[in-house]
Amino acid sequence: MPVPHDIAAETELWDAYAESAFTEDAEPVFRWTQYAGHGPGPELLGEPRSVLEIGCGTGRALAYLARRGITARGVDLSPIMVKKTAERWADTGAEFVRGEVLEYLADRRDRFDAVYSVFGAAWFTDPSRLFPLVRARLNPGGVFVFSQPPAIPGAYGPQGMYKGGFAGRAMFSYRYSYRPAVWERLLTSAGFASASARVVDAPREGHIGTLIVQARAD
Repeated sequence: MPVPHDIAAETELWDAYAESAFTEDAEPVFRWTQYAGHGPGPELLGEPRSVLEIGCGTGRALAYLARRGITARGVDLSPIMVKKTAERWADTGAEFVRGEVLEYLADRRDRFDAVYSVFGAAWFTDPSRLFPLVRARLNPGGVFVFSQPPAIPGAYGPQGMYKGGFAGRAMFSYRYSYRPAVWERLLTSAGFASASARVVDAPREGHIGTLIVQARAD
């Protein structure tokens, strides 16, 4: 049974995140891990002519791709974040759209060479609902790539997290965590031709690594 996401509450949560995470002096950068200068880069997307980032956050990755001539669109739940990114990266040609990712993907008919998420919507959305919708929005041979922290051993499936401390009005979100082999199975079950998932070790031993998952359409 799906967990009960409260979209209005989550919008407020991500609006609060937008106020603290976005900085006007940020520069475009594309990386999959949480460590600067570490891990693979946009080459995991292949050579796309068009991309969609789901949960595009500060827009830095999308701006990086747009400046390289790629048609780049991002969707994010927070209207505050979308306003900030659209203004900050207006000169790159990247497009930023406010929307709930499942509704957005279900309502669209356009397709992309790559869909990706960097610690974004793929982490916070039920994969049984998200993955078939992503698959439907990919061109033949297109790729879906996402990154997020790996699962804590023994803690699999939707993981609830309160925001803003443990006192006051309840604000929470759900994150989805699975072993790499389970991610691969979920993707192929959703219609992807192939899928691979791996954990990239942190640059410092004993620190949190990064799960990177890749899937390809027929």
